[in-house]
Amino acid sequence: MTEADKIIHLLATKHGLPLKEVKKIIKSQFKCVSQTMAEGKFESVRLPKFGIFRVKPGRLKHINNAKRKSTGTKS
Repeated sequence: MTEADKIIHLLATKHGLPLKEVKKIIKSQFKCVSQTMAEGKFESVRLPKFGIFRVKPGRLKHINNAKRKSTGTKS
């Protein structure tokens, strides 16, 4: 069982929700964070109980360039 699975199981048990529903909620939250970070429209993103997520200045450009190289697209 992965750490993510443990967290999902803990939340489902604590709140009496189906595992599938909790997994859907967690994935949705991280998808939102990922999209926000990819757009660079933030200083930091805070998810209570998970932490604060930041991208260092200049790092976003490096990440986007690496993505373009791996997919063969140009900007």
